[in-house]
Amino acid sequence: MNPESVVRTPDARFADLPDYAFEPHYVEVDGMRMHYVDEGPRETAPILMLHGEPSWSFLYRHMIPPCAVHHRVIAPDLIGFGRSDKLTSIDDYTYQSHMDWMTAFVEALDLSEITLVCQDWGALIGLRLAAEQEERFARIVAANGFLVTGDRPPPRIFKLWKAFARWSPWFPISRIVDQGCFKTLSSDERRAYDAPFPSARYKAGTRAFPRLVPVTAGDPAAAACRTAWDVLSRWEKPLLTTFSNGDPIMRGGDRLLQAHVPGARGQAHTTLEGGHFLQEDAGPAFAQAVLDFIEVNS
Repeated sequence: MNPESVVRTPDARFADLPDYAFEPHYVEVDGMRMHYVDEGPRETAPILMLHGEPSWSFLYRHMIPPCAVHHRVIAPDLIGFGRSDKLTSIDDYTYQSHMDWMTAFVEALDLSEITLVCQDWGALIGLRLAAEQEERFARIVAANGFLVTGDRPPPRIFKLWKAFARWSPWFPISRIVDQGCFKTLSSDERRAYDAPFPSARYKAGTRAFPRLVPVTAGDPAAAACRTAWDVLSRWEKPLLTTFSNGDPIMRGGDRLLQAHVPGARGQAHTTLEGGHFLQEDAGPAFAQAVLDFIEVNS
């Protein structure tokens, strides 16, 4: 990795963020520093919370404390996001590179008996990761996220979002998150979502994600996603959906998961009140759903 192609957000940007006083932890992946939150008793099986676009582990700040009372909770920042290092070129990000980085992360921490909690790109990465490292995962909670293969055309709203992320000269991270919530973010919350990105040079990872979603059957990632679906179609371990009622892009993904993943049968699937970023709108209810799911399926 060329050191000149990697930037690191100054730690001072993360000072005094609301409800985010977690000690930072780091692991090296592919020569870069990857940040993660690690709370709760270390001897317990981990809950792995994966964020998506264009957020970071701050998104889970209201879910980590209640879940960490009796469980180890790990919430990483994907490369290009949060306190993790960031590549400065959009072309340096691929779906496979994100998979490789997260695989290295899980292996570096030697995680097992994982309960995956995933949303948005956290699901595109997490569901594949669970399928590819099935022996490490015990359960899945999917929220406003899906594993696409490019065999179905994306909705028009996604095409608009993809074009905006790639070409707009203005890419306001906190406003994007705010518009994806039912609630209105406070000024401090907006500051937190903007904190990882001091300038446009730090935002390549956020702009890259939409164009990495497989939207055609011949997409470079499509075959790997289909292989992952082959595993998920036989997945007998518990899977819960906790989608929200106000996400125009992911609407209906929960029903597809329930229909095609055997482990989803008989689970207490729930619809939470909120927009795309349901961790902001329904964090405590989301956390309770995760805890109840683990208790019932332990």
